[in-house]
Amino acid sequence: MAAPTKLGSLVGDSTLFFLCDMQEKFKPAIQFFTEIVQVAKRLTETSRILEIPLIVTEQYPKGLGSTVPELDIKHAVGVFPKTKFSMLLPPVEEELQRRPNVKAVVLFGIEAHVCVQQTALDLLAKGLDVHVVADACSSRSMMDRQFAYKRLRQAGAIVTTSEAVIFQLLGDSKHPKFKEVQALVKTVAPVSGLGPNDLNNPYFPLYN
Repeated sequence: MAAPTKLGSLVGDSTLFFLCDMQEKFKPAIQFFTEIVQVAKRLTETSRILEIPLIVTEQYPKGLGSTVPELDIKHAVGVFPKTKFSMLLPPVEEELQRRPNVKAVVLFGIEAHVCVQQTALDLLAKGLDVHVVADACSSRSMMDRQFAYKRLRQAGAIVTTSEAVIFQLLGDSKHPKFKEVQALVKTVAPVSGLGPNDLNNPYFPLYN
């Protein structure tokens, strides 16, 4: 018997946002870094407006720098340095334990095939729904990025987009924060190599 399809519900009071390693020193190496920072900004702002807890990690910040200044993370419940690739550090595990109502994690950052992928697999192993925001994740190579999304889907993660996540969390145009959040998505998110007509993406179609 086939496993039931995962619906991937998102409700604000049972969701966490995970921002993975969006740091200064990665700028020259990561494909479409500027574009994914733009998208990550709309997600961090959504977490602030909707009061959804944000957890941030930084990979070896002594050598790789802090989170890029374009992202306002002052409202994060914690910014945790790490050398481990997965974000599931002991203090992050403690945050999850303190929030037994959490059912879903919205995950974005870099690199898609390393820290994002390993974090997603660890969260899936805990029985959480994991929404990997494709337009807010990237890698040094488009091939690694593409196959990360394929593997994550095979493992049971929901590979989605920032706008889909944002409107799913709002749920209704009558949401009291609708206008404030809507302002974040008035401009369409940059394609960043994921679109069918993007000449920079030799690997499309992504999900075949």
